[in-house]
Amino acid sequence: MKQSNLQKIQNNLRNKFLRLGIKMIGPETIYFSKDTKIGKNVTIEPYVVFGSKVKIGSNVTIKSFSHLENCKVENKVEIGPYARIRPGVLLKEGSKVGNFVEIKKSTLGKKSKVNHLTYIGDTTIGKSVNVGAGTITCNYDGIKKNKTKIKDNVFIGSNSSLVAPLTIEEGSLIGAGSVITKNVKKKSLALTRSIQTEIKNYKRRSK
Repeated sequence: MKQSNLQKIQNNLRNKFLRLGIKMIGPETIYFSKDTKIGKNVTIEPYVVFGSKVKIGSNVTIKSFSHLENCKVENKVEIGPYARIRPGVLLKEGSKVGNFVEIKKSTLGKKSKVNHLTYIGDTTIGKSVNVGAGTITCNYDGIKKNKTKIKDNVFIGSNSSLVAPLTIEEGSLIGAGSVITKNVKKKSLALTRSIQTEIKNYKRRSK
C-alpha cells in the first residue's frame, strides 16, 4: 500500500529529527509540523503532537499524549504527560508542566512548577513558583479576558481559584481551597476558607 502524502511528510520530519539526535520513543506515533524547531538532547515520548509555530530548546523532555502549538519552550523544561500547551505560551528555563495541565497565553517563569490538574490562562508567573493541584485562573468574566500576575517565590495551595484581574506579590502563600478575588501583598498569607463545622451523632435522613 502506498503511503499518503501526509504519511510521507511525517516520516520525512521524523527522520530529520532522528538524524539530528532527537530521542523519540515510538516515533511513528509522534506528529510534527513543517515549522517545528527542536534543540539538542530532547526526548519525546509516544503520542505527542506538535502544532504550528512550536520552538523547543535543548535538554527538554516531552512526555506522552502532550499537545503543543504556537509556543516557545526554553532549555531544561519538562512537559506532560497529558499536557496541553496552547498558543502564546512561554515556558522558561527549568520550568515544569505536569499531567492534565492546560496553559494558554501565559509565561511560566524559571524553575516554576505547575504539576497537575490545573488551568493557567492569560497569566504571568515569576520564577520559583509552585502552583498546587486543581488551581484555576478564572480569566474570563463572560465579557472579556482578564490577566493574573503571580510574582517570584509564590506558593499556591491546591484547589485554589484565582479570580482575575489579580496580582499576587512576591513571596506570598495562598492557602489550599481559597478563592482569591483581591490583590495579595508581598510575603502575605491569603486564605479564604469557612470554619469547619462538625455535628456529633448526626443522623442522615432516610429515603
